[in-house]
Amino acid sequence: MSHHLDSPIARQDIRLDITDLYVFRGQTGTVFVINICHSIFGPIPVPGYHPEGMYEFKIDVNGDAIEDITYRLTFEERDKNGSQRYVVRCIKGAEAGDPHAPGLVVAEGMTGEKITGSSGLRVWADKAGDPFWIEPDVLHAVGHAFQDGTVVNLSGWDATQAKNLFAGQTVYSIVLEVPDKELLSAAGGNRHVGIWAVSTLATDAGGWRSINRVGLPMIPPLFTQYNEDLGNRLNAGRPHEDFATHGEIVTNGIARVVAAYGTAEDPLAYAEKVAHRLLPNMLPYELGTPAVFGFADWNGRSLTDNAPDVMFSLAANTPIRLGIGKESVSSKPSRAFPYVPAVPARDAEQTAA
Repeated sequence: MSHHLDSPIARQDIRLDITDLYVFRGQTGTVFVINICHSIFGPIPVPGYHPEGMYEFKIDVNGDAIEDITYRLTFEERDKNGSQRYVVRCIKGAEAGDPHAPGLVVAEGMTGEKITGSSGLRVWADKAGDPFWIEPDVLHAVGHAFQDGTVVNLSGWDATQAKNLFAGQTVYSIVLEVPDKELLSAAGGNRHVGIWAVSTLATDAGGWRSINRVGLPMIPPLFTQYNEDLGNRLNAGRPHEDFATHGEIVTNGIARVVAAYGTAEDPLAYAEKVAHRLLPNMLPYELGTPAVFGFADWNGRSLTDNAPDVMFSLAANTPIRLGIGKESVSSKPSRAFPYVPAVPARDAEQTAA
C-alpha cells in the first residue's frame, strides 16, 4: 500500500485518508490526483468527501519545501442522491500555507460532473477504481525488514502466485488539471516544482488538524507498518521540517537493512544519501514533461508507474520485486480527462442495485 490506512489518525475517518498522490502531464496541463475513502477499509458508514475537511494540493516553486501555491477543495454534505457540491480555491504567495486564507474561487460544481473553470482549469471528483497495486506478502515482509533491521524474508513466497491486494477495489478521486499558462505564471516560469497533498479536519477550537500528508509514494510501507506512532508523526508537520524531524529514524532504518544485505561498504553513508532523497517528502516534477517514477528518475508519478518496486529496491539497495504490475489492476486508467480508472464493473453493478 502507498498510504492506504497508514496511521491510526487516518483510519479514524477514511474520507480523509489519502491513499496516493499522482502528478503527470495531461491533455491541457499538469494533472494532480489524490484518492481517498478506499473500499479496502470495508463497509463505509458515509462514503465520499468529508464536509468538515479540506483537501489541498501544495506546490513549492523555489526549492525551499514551503508551499507557494495551494489548490484547496472543500465539500458540502451529501444530498439525497449521494452527490456533493464543492468549491476549488487557489491561494498564492505567503498565504498559501494559511488554512484560513480565503483564496480565489477558480471552479465549483457537483461530484460526478466534469467542471471547467474560467481559466480552463478542469476538476472532477467521484468514485473510481483504485489504480494502485501491491502484493501483500511482499508488503509485510518489507515492513518487518525495516522494523527489525533484517533482509526482506520471502523464503516461503511463490512469485508465480503473486496477487494484487487492491484488485477490484475502489476509491474516491479528486482530479485537478491546471493549464500550463496558468501554472507557469503562478510559478514565475519555473518548471521544476515540488508537490505534496494534505487532508485536514476542522477542530472545535476553530483550527485545522492535519490528518494525512502525501508526497513520495511508499514512505509508510517502508517505515510505519509496525510503527504507528511514526505514521501519525509523518502525517503531521510540513516538508521543510522533515529531515530535521525524521531524518535520523529514516537513515537508521535504511542502514540496518542495507547492512544486513551487505550491499554497501558504508551502509550509513548510503542510508544518509537515500534519506536526503526521501526528505523533504515532496514529489518532484518538471512542468510540461512526461511523468515517470522510475529507477533512473523521479519526475511526477503516472497512474501506471511501478512505485513499490522502485522504492523498496532503493531503500534496501537490492532488487525487491512484487511479481505483479499494472496488468493486475482491474480497471485501467484512461488517456482522457479525468484519467482515473472507472469503477470496476462488479462494483458498479452493486452500486446501481
